[in-house]
Formats: sequence, structure tokens, C-alpha cells
Amino acid sequence: MESVKPNGCPLHGGGAAAQSLVGRLLAEVVASRHVCGDGDLAAPLDVWLIDDRGATVRVTTGPDGCLIVEKAEPHTGYDMGDSGRITVGAIGNETPFADYVGESILAVQEEHEPNTGRVALELSFPRGRVRCESWAGDLRLTLM
Repeated sequence: MESVKPNGCPLHGGGAAAQSLVGRLLAEVVASRHVCGDGDLAAPLDVWLIDDRGATVRVTTGPDGCLIVEKAEPHTGYDMGDSGRITVGAIGNETPFADYVGESILAVQEEHEPNTGRVALELSFPRGRVRCESWAGDLRLTLM
């Protein structure tokens, strides 16, 4: 993936500089998920990357298809009545980031689209990579 000069989302701006993640030790990952009536967890809606100094970066998608990367603390879960609930908590082994807790982020690469801004972020760790991308409005996390 080529590194592209950052250009901000028209709705959300540029967000946090993704390069600021380089050198951070990933200490914890928290995710929000939509839970329907049967209790099955959907893919994460938001992911918060927490470093060993307590700094937190949220990765999520915007309604315009951008990938938002911002400094933000995890929110609390909430009930949506008949539509289910949103849970927020530490991940177990449920996302690709679980394999890299305790490792430093070595490099970051971004992809941008002219009308949307950032659409993908790839984080490199000593033992592999995780790609975060906005995919049809959903947050998609992939081991590379």
C-alpha cells in the first residue's frame, strides 16, 4: 500500500494524525458492538487503541464512507430497546488487534480518496499487520 499525503474528510476533517501512533505500545483494545436479541455479537462499530501511557485513539467509520481516526475515550454502552443494545468493553480474541496487544506499532500507512478523505489505515507490528477500512459503511478489520 502506498502512503498518501493526508487529506481530510469533508465532514469530519483530518482527525488525529495517524503517524502519531508509530512507536506506541498497544496495551489494550476496546470495542463497541451491536448486540441483537439472540446475544450474538456483530463486528465492531468502533475500536479504541490504548497505549501503555493511557493515550486512546478511536477508529470508526463516518456516514460518508470515511475512516475516522481521532483521540477519544471509549463511551459507555447503551440500550436501544427493540433494536438491541450497544456493548463496549475490552476485546478478547475477537479482533485482529488481539494478536498484537503488548507490541509496538512500527509503521502506519493510509489510503485516501479525493471526495471522502481517509478510507483505510494499516498498522504494522513486529509480527504482522492489521488493516482498518471503511467498507460499505462498516468498519472492517483484517489481518495482513
